[in-house]
Amino acid sequence: MNKLLAKTLYGLEDVLEEELKDLGAKNISRGRRSVFFEGDLKLIYSANYNLRTAVSVLKQLHSFSINKANDLYIKSLKYPWESVMSVGQTFAVVPVINSSLFSHTAYPALVLKDAIVDRFRKKYDRRPSVDNKMPDIVFNCHISEKQVNISIDSSLIPLFKRGYRVQGSEAPLNEVLAAGILKKSGWNMQSDLLDPMCGSGTIPIEAALMARHIAPGRYRKIFGFMNWPDYDQDLFEIVKSEAESKIIRLPAPVIGRDISARSISIARSNIREALLERDIKVSVANFLESSAGDSEYTLIINPPYGERLDKQDTENLYAGIGERLKHGFAGSEAWLLSSNNDAIKRIGLKPSEKHVLFNGKLEVKFLKFDLYKGSRKSRG
Repeated sequence: MNKLLAKTLYGLEDVLEEELKDLGAKNISRGRRSVFFEGDLKLIYSANYNLRTAVSVLKQLHSFSINKANDLYIKSLKYPWESVMSVGQTFAVVPVINSSLFSHTAYPALVLKDAIVDRFRKKYDRRPSVDNKMPDIVFNCHISEKQVNISIDSSLIPLFKRGYRVQGSEAPLNEVLAAGILKKSGWNMQSDLLDPMCGSGTIPIEAALMARHIAPGRYRKIFGFMNWPDYDQDLFEIVKSEAESKIIRLPAPVIGRDISARSISIARSNIREALLERDIKVSVANFLESSAGDSEYTLIINPPYGERLDKQDTENLYAGIGERLKHGFAGSEAWLLSSNNDAIKRIGLKPSEKHVLFNGKLEVKFLKFDLYKGSRKSRG
């Protein structure tokens, strides 16, 4: 049984834990921006192929303690690196360092690289090359004070890079974050989903993938485990076949709208690449002039945060969003993602749920608004 770690974005640890339970992972425990678990080789393949809220999946290789900086080299040199890569492959080391033993966080990566190279040189009189741009193998070196954990990245390319995005808008939403907020919202995949400011279409695409049970790894050509000596292509084909067998028809409409014709054009390109043209309907529309009509939606709104608009325009936009929600979408349920706390206040609605997440380096709030028909008092 392999000791594994799935990395995620801050605030999505709980939904990632649930995903891992559904895949049959064992001994699951949450960390910060991560979830620890155990599983066999099939689970490594399945986690990479099926997880929506993981950024990468790491397999622990070597764990030990050190008392001085040079211990890192001495103990790393003893590990059989030839069992996880060949001398003809390239590799890179990603350091995550929080230790007083090292004054420069990049230094441990150099030490580990030297240990790996020297191990191969002594054993084969040849050495593998380091490639920090497009390596075959990526090792993660995590040092917390005196504890060292070295892992191998089974994903290689971050899992938010699904493979369906051919174009992005000015600020495309990370696919893992999009899937995470959809799961946080509790959307039951039976109600109509509307993203009225859809940009390049990430939220509608992730929603359709979830609702149809399409694995996000379906579009990817490369995973890190494919470069491992024990890669079992037949086993991976089984993982893919099992995932394909779960795909269903879309239970309810998924709709994307945006005021920008260019954004809708980009969204259509990405939707086409994801082979979801029959499932997602997108159109040019101004949310501030729209209404639900006879429908009741689950709205997921990711408005501009104000980086490219001045303060007054941003606050006016959010005030307009609040007005539309109150008067045009009564009976629906709305979720809004934003980092602009001052603008959020202009919505004029009290959120019934609040979640703190991160969009890149920005701390964002993910807020739920219940849009009652009639007054709230009349309901009670």
